[in-house]
Amino acid sequence: MNKQQLIGKIAAEAKLSKAQTENIFNITVENIKKAVKKGDDVKLVGFGTFIKAKRKARMGRNPQTGKAIKIPATSFPKFRPGAEFKKAVK
Repeated sequence: MNKQQLIGKIAAEAKLSKAQTENIFNITVENIKKAVKKGDDVKLVGFGTFIKAKRKARMGRNPQTGKAIKIPATSFPKFRPGAEFKKAVK
């Protein structure tokens, strides 16, 4: 299912226009992104938690030359599914 299909289903069930639903969806996603970027966890009970995770600096190898390179520390978004979501997927 892609974004437009999801918006169509939500619009039909909520009895809203697709334009209104898309606007609400986009605002929701943007607010989740901003919160996680800031370092806040976004917890949706029954669905899951969006968090900002950290990856330590490490040494790697350039696959073309085999030369060792330093890979810097970085942050990345991570999603942990909730118990209800896990149960529904099983």
